[in-house]
Amino acid sequence: MVLPNSKFVALVLATFLGMSARTLGSAASGTLPSPAPDRTPAGNGATRTGPAACPPGMQLAQGSYCPEVEHTCKAWMDPPPYQNLRCSVYAPTARCTKPRVEKRVCVDREEHIDAGETLPTVSVSFVDAKATCAKEGKRLCKEDEWQFACEGEDMRPYPYGFNRDSSACNIDQTKLGTIGNLRDLRAPATAYERCLSPFGVHNMTGNVDEWVERDGAHPSVLHGGWWLPGRNRCRATTAEHGPDYTAKQVGFRCCKDAAP
Repeated sequence: MVLPNSKFVALVLATFLGMSARTLGSAASGTLPSPAPDRTPAGNGATRTGPAACPPGMQLAQGSYCPEVEHTCKAWMDPPPYQNLRCSVYAPTARCTKPRVEKRVCVDREEHIDAGETLPTVSVSFVDAKATCAKEGKRLCKEDEWQFACEGEDMRPYPYGFNRDSSACNIDQTKLGTIGNLRDLRAPATAYERCLSPFGVHNMTGNVDEWVERDGAHPSVLHGGWWLPGRNRCRATTAEHGPDYTAKQVGFRCCKDAAP
């Protein structure tokens, strides 16, 4: 039986993101605000890329990373009890609450795609994602590297700006399928051309959730969210799954130390 969208969204979020259904957002519909204008600061890593810095297919993320960011949401999308899930309009500036750290790393421009395929790889565990990156002479992205590549030096909540735009990235889909039979709504790399970070990294929010490596006892965490109406922000994290977890919406991308 197909459930009403709002109920089903809550259930699949609870199942896949490991959260209580009481804290999840409903599938609210309506017209979203236009994306915020580009606020990439002068000198951001997007202008520092060079042919020798990163291998083909990777983008250089270089600059000043903020370990702890404070955003202010001016308008939430969903009514209680699902408030504080999806923000439609953030204040056009973010506050860095800890000393910045310099970063310089190469990041895959696209989510990992198996040879001969057009859609990003899914149903892959954290362990297998690490092994695949290693075979390619790369490594799984560290959490701070991934966040920086997504938000840039101006700490954007969304890779494209401060206002949520459901047409920019593969997010806010509501026709998700039936319980136990999630519809595959991945998009190819040729879609959603505006879903770019300040460094030119593609699809860092939405499309597929991405494994990244966190320092500490529980290293396997997911970032970016997938195609459902979720948080889909650069700093949003799902940390409830172990390194052997796989699902139809879980993928990855790789990182590599940048050449001097």
